[in-house]
Amino acid sequence: MSNQGNIELLSATLAKAKSEDRAALVAYLPAGFPTVDGAIEAAKAIIAGGADVVEIGLPHSDPVLDGAVIQTADDIALRGGVKIADVLRTVRETFEATGVPILVMTYWNPIDRYGVERFTAELAAAGGAGCILPDLPVQESALWREHAAEHGLATVFVVAPSSRDERLATITAAGSGFVYAASLMGVTGTRESVGNEAQELVRRTRTTTELPVCVGLGVSNAVQAKQVAGFADGVIVGSAFVKLLLDAPDEQAGLAAVRALAGELAEGVRRS
Repeated sequence: MSNQGNIELLSATLAKAKSEDRAALVAYLPAGFPTVDGAIEAAKAIIAGGADVVEIGLPHSDPVLDGAVIQTADDIALRGGVKIADVLRTVRETFEATGVPILVMTYWNPIDRYGVERFTAELAAAGGAGCILPDLPVQESALWREHAAEHGLATVFVVAPSSRDERLATITAAGSGFVYAASLMGVTGTRESVGNEAQELVRRTRTTTELPVCVGLGVSNAVQAKQVAGFADGVIVGSAFVKLLLDAPDEQAGLAAVRALAGELAEGVRRS
């Protein structure tokens, strides 16, 4: 598959879900957790269960936007010595085994230190579809976007309920692949109002772009997946998968658990 085919595969996958009148299921896992090989097997298990797209996290020592579950997994991966080469290997082996679009989700600092040109070239060579960059300001993203476009990689930016309309338009105009709408599902009792906030964010974002809007909302079961699939183009699930791997008594039990959850969530996004 050509480099340009990577972002096209992502777009085609999201369009196919839409044509089936459902949301796409997007799964997140950090590279190197519980081990490098373990993360590759977990990603393949989640895809076998029904995930349409996978985000591979590049573990960071100060993941300011991640909750305690993902921070714990990142810490395990970092103590295991995970490197960018391992992240790229995770992308390559998962993509080669499944043919599903694989993105990297990372904070900007590791890429900046590694070298933008080097990282984009190596991610494309690994079959990656693009990158989600939660802390890269759009106004400072020109160098990244230039190299990403050259290698056929999507640049996915994150929007939040606090983003004003003018800012939303700036962010979505610069992005490609899809828009990541971030909103937390709150504890029991606040869920309905937070769900409404996410739905409103999707509505506002759609007025600025034709790109699909995928929502990361703390979804952990089929009922919540169905709720979010009612208003979003994609449902992003991360912590629920990571927690199953953290809690599993052994690796095989963990793989079976994440595959089963992916199956339940895939049913949820189809019942919308």
